[in-house]
Amino acid sequence: MLDQRVAIVTGSTSGIGQGIAEKLVAQGCHVVLNGFGNPEEIAALRERLAQDSGRRVLYSDADMRRPADIQKMVDWTIAELGVVDILVNNAGIQHTDPIEAFPPAKWDEILAVNLSAAFHTTRLVLPHMKQRGWGRVVNIASVHGLVASVNKCAYVAAKHGLVGFTKVVALETAGTGITCNAVCPGWVLTPLVQQQIDALAEREGLTQEEARRRLLAEKQPAGEFVRIDQVADLVVYLCSDAASAITGAALSIDGGWSAQ
Repeated sequence: MLDQRVAIVTGSTSGIGQGIAEKLVAQGCHVVLNGFGNPEEIAALRERLAQDSGRRVLYSDADMRRPADIQKMVDWTIAELGVVDILVNNAGIQHTDPIEAFPPAKWDEILAVNLSAAFHTTRLVLPHMKQRGWGRVVNIASVHGLVASVNKCAYVAAKHGLVGFTKVVALETAGTGITCNAVCPGWVLTPLVQQQIDALAEREGLTQEEARRRLLAEKQPAGEFVRIDQVADLVVYLCSDAASAITGAALSIDGGWSAQ
């Protein structure tokens, strides 16, 4: 479906981002991975994807907190692969605290990674997409881009901002062959969510399974975690020609969370 397209997926060395990268490679894309982690594990992931697909799979260790790193990543991708057809802004971090106890440095870091990084990547790839008359920008927001929860002021602010940014990009690129959409997952069992399960289990003296059920029961009526592959499949669809009329949308995939 996406044969020979070139994609950058930020935050793709684990979790949702890795799942998206794997699906894009399976559809024929050349992919630039990005993120932190064990260097040997990242190298093994890159080599596995490349060998299985016959596509070029590269890795950038660009720090999404640093605009200069983002510029280098985009420039390097274009130098190595010629274009950027697909941009998936997935990198994200989390911290929870009441507002009056929220560390200002954490606020700044969360907004930098979860929101400002998407601005910098997008502003850099759009001229190339416009030149070619085709492009897909998919921002991995969150159900917290649509509704709020306590103790997550920075994350909720960043994700709401990302949904708004998505709409502006969609309006500014309307009619150019470029689309921009946001995907808004509910609870997905990723390392980021596992941290919250661990914290809940420790705080309340619960087992892991009890903490998982408690977390889901509070928010997600379906009572099950959204799977990574389900989020990745939605991203692939948004990158396809079948979704060419969808732009500026914030699509929830949350087991009914935002319907309440």
